[in-house]
Amino acid sequence: MTDSAQSIDPAEVAKFSAMAAEWWDPEGKFAPLHKFNPVRLDFIRREVAAHFNRDARSLKPFAGLSLLDIGCGGGLLSEPMARLGFAVTGADASERNIGTARTHAAQSGVTIDYRATSAEALAEEGLGFDVVLNMEVVEHVADVGAYLSACAGLLKPGGITLVATLNKTLKSLALAKIGAEYVLGWVPRGTHDWNRFIAPAELRAELEQTGLSILKTQGVSFNPLGWDWRLSNDVDVNYMIVAAKS
Repeated sequence: MTDSAQSIDPAEVAKFSAMAAEWWDPEGKFAPLHKFNPVRLDFIRREVAAHFNRDARSLKPFAGLSLLDIGCGGGLLSEPMARLGFAVTGADASERNIGTARTHAAQSGVTIDYRATSAEALAEEGLGFDVVLNMEVVEHVADVGAYLSACAGLLKPGGITLVATLNKTLKSLALAKIGAEYVLGWVPRGTHDWNRFIAPAELRAELEQTGLSILKTQGVSFNPLGWDWRLSNDVDVNYMIVAAKS
């Protein structure tokens, strides 16, 4: 593994590459992500609009801003971000994921710069973005510190990043690992390794070590009555952190 890809875990890349064709199937292996998407899209829209003083209700509120969707998978976030006006770069270590993303974007008529690469390689290019989305990625990388350092380096001064991941609690072990994979079968067995889950305090400390300032920690909970996801004060399982670069 080269220095420019030190955070990439080949086993994790292979795992998601094997499911690449199913990214856009709302009933397939990524069905839970399709259910999760509306709440995180709304959160991203509101937080970024507030940070850059944009009108979140306008048709393309983020025109003129650049966004990196790191670990973009099949593009489930990249495409709606492009439609909101961002100049989007989608990056993923899996060539197959990027292939799926490119094909779907072409079919949808959305312009996105998709790249099969790592955060470290992008940082080495000297690229900078107003927004870096880091959604459900940190629990799959080999070196969290190196990965977050590279991502922070990709933020322009005044930029904002949103990081979503899973807390390391007994509740997350029961629900996000055992329940989701073995009881309900929401995601394929082996999708997550609970030992790689990270507590909010630890993630905040890692982000602060890269020079970023923490703006918000937001819990996300599954609502079994409505069979949907909602923002909540509960960070025991899923949560998102918003941080900025001064």
